[in-house]
Amino acid sequence: MIDFTILPLFFTAIVFLVMSPGPDLVLISTYSSTKGFNAGLMISIGVFSAGILQTLLVAFGLGQLMQSIPMFAYAIKIVGALYLSYLGIKMLLSWYRNNLQSSQTNITENVTNLSLINKGLLNNLLNPKALLFFSLFLPQFTTGTGSLSVQILILGFMLSFFALLVNSIFSIILSQFGSLVGNKLSLGRHIEGLLGVIFLSLATRLAISQ
Repeated sequence: MIDFTILPLFFTAIVFLVMSPGPDLVLISTYSSTKGFNAGLMISIGVFSAGILQTLLVAFGLGQLMQSIPMFAYAIKIVGALYLSYLGIKMLLSWYRNNLQSSQTNITENVTNLSLINKGLLNNLLNPKALLFFSLFLPQFTTGTGSLSVQILILGFMLSFFALLVNSIFSIILSQFGSLVGNKLSLGRHIEGLLGVIFLSLATRLAISQ
């Protein structure tokens, strides 16, 4: 079973992990600030779903498979970099068209909840570091008694639910910030351009990382 005495250390660690900048937080920032809280929440649910799936994969051994077959992880990394590049280019094109038209029509483009959830899910799953992190981080808090898979499942679910809570709070804050920037400072039309550049930078970083 889980050793409850290590839970304070576990939650302290995941606080810093969840709040550290990365592709998931950038994606949540993008959609919360440009499309509102609901969009950020849907992205967060997608990231949460990816966390649950990765927990299941780690519990049943895929994390170890990725460590033993580096080319498998490399392939996922390249696909993830291409996906981030696609999102970045799409945002830059939207920003460019928006400025040509001198309006913010494209920023308020309607997107379905399901498509937003899928974006969050794919953004997380296509980063092999996320799965490798789960496979390396979670076992550190397991004990020698009881089923290892069950312990990983419990810890992974707690991590995913905590991340969902934190990301939801970020979505609220960033949606308010986006509203302020867009309506008060008249800079909202530049948000997608800035974040497009950030996504391309993240794609480059993922592609060249070891």
